[in-house]
Amino acid sequence: MRVHEICDKFVDDIAAADPVAATMSGVASYDDQLTDYSPEGHAARASLAKRALREIEAATPEDDGERVAKAVFLERIGLEAEIHDAGLDVASLNVIESPVQNVRQVFDLMPAETTEHWENIAARMARVPAALDGVRTSLLTAADAGNAPALRQISKVAEQAEVWAGLSGGAGFFVPFADSARDVPDSLRAELGRAAHAAQEAYAELAGFLRAELAPEAPTKDAVGEDVYRLWSRYFVGANLDPRAAYDWGWEEFARVEREATEVAARIAPGASLAGAARALDEDERYRVRGQRGFQEWMQKLSDDALNSLRGKHFDIPDALMALDCRIAPPGGGVGAYYSGPNEDFSRPGTMWWSVPQDREDFSTWREVTTVYHEGVPGHHLQIATAVHQAASLNRFQRMLAFTSGHAEGWALYAERLMRDLGYLEDDGNLLGMLDAHLFRAARVVVDIGMHLELEIPAGTGFHEGERWTPELGLEFMLTRTITDADHVRDEIDRYLGWPGQAPSYKLGEKLWLEAREEVRARQGSAFDMRDFHMRALRMGGMGLDTLREQLALL
Repeated sequence: MRVHEICDKFVDDIAAADPVAATMSGVASYDDQLTDYSPEGHAARASLAKRALREIEAATPEDDGERVAKAVFLERIGLEAEIHDAGLDVASLNVIESPVQNVRQVFDLMPAETTEHWENIAARMARVPAALDGVRTSLLTAADAGNAPALRQISKVAEQAEVWAGLSGGAGFFVPFADSARDVPDSLRAELGRAAHAAQEAYAELAGFLRAELAPEAPTKDAVGEDVYRLWSRYFVGANLDPRAAYDWGWEEFARVEREATEVAARIAPGASLAGAARALDEDERYRVRGQRGFQEWMQKLSDDALNSLRGKHFDIPDALMALDCRIAPPGGGVGAYYSGPNEDFSRPGTMWWSVPQDREDFSTWREVTTVYHEGVPGHHLQIATAVHQAASLNRFQRMLAFTSGHAEGWALYAERLMRDLGYLEDDGNLLGMLDAHLFRAARVVVDIGMHLELEIPAGTGFHEGERWTPELGLEFMLTRTITDADHVRDEIDRYLGWPGQAPSYKLGEKLWLEAREEVRARQGSAFDMRDFHMRALRMGGMGLDTLREQLALL
């Protein structure tokens, strides 16, 4: 079989074995099913991956496109196999990206306009108890092997499960969702009601299991240590980086951005600190939006304006990519923005989600302009949807499943900086918002690596010099040395500790994109064209950063 054929077949095979990932990635035909998260389910998916790896290794690429596709597949799926062999898939539990969140959030991506759509929702909802049973069995298996998730993650995920179960003062997720069905037969409405109540009961039972059964088996230490950290770092970054060298660079980058942010803050509020300038902006009515609906409308307009003004001037944006929905996410998850890509035929558009505290009605926008560019255009939406659109040149794995955090988040952070270069952040308030985001991402490199490897804080940093990182110091650093919203910071520390290696991928990825661009510029000289560079790079699809550097070196 050809490389592209093997990759396409793998998408079909893995979508059938992981229907949640299929829906999230935009692969059709599995919306009535849920993933088997039991140890047997994880083993079955690992078997598919290893079989495909053997087939890809034996295949001879027939052209440059297949040569790239082979490198991308071997790197990405090879790491999936390593993670399974290390027993980390069955132990997956964290506050942002694990089976517990995915089972809930997959319903956000399902169409809900027709009777057939609601039949799929009812069927999938009815499978929630079995899916969570599989999660429970896997976590017990991990605990028996001495690989239970840390207590912090267990406690926080239990809180999330209680919100979705309706045990935290709200109505839960599934019952209101089922009640929102319109113009469906009474029999289907009754089926939806039964499935919704069963799903919420299953989340309530999961919360009880996490607190009563798993928590007593859990380690209280959050740090995963160097071996596990290096594996996760390779997975998220797509490069074999020295974490200590990355840690040292993170400090340098933090100091650089801090100096620049301080200069901008002095223009906003002369004599004030970064925090003082932030307070001044928070109180400035020019940067205020009231009501969650008002905030949603604000981000939709900003997103639409970016799409229209960048199209045809700085990027080639086809019609299919011009639809980008902006929505407030259902309550229960972490605070912050995230993006979900379109499906293969673009009948489901790309979506920018904003998760905010349920009772929040007052928003300051100066921090969030850059986030819209990060999640939308020219960030995630342009990058991910452009890859999906390349059916003529990329196989389905490259278009739908080759996501790498360092590649995607690195591009999105690069896109924020690019919007400044293009003149979209000339207002000092919005510019400080961008620098705040970059300061925060540089701090992530330091704190994430520092906490998980328990490294020493170096001299000259002005922060607990000579001490070793702990979660408490991580929280203190983010609260006192950045100007990010305090609620967001607290969520972020929990995120880093349960998702080792992911947080540094933003800044490390941006670093590679910037370096690669300048390498291409140096080779091409006066012939270098920024728009051409961007579009050729984006049309390659997702890949690890080492693979990306190799491919960009050929431009």
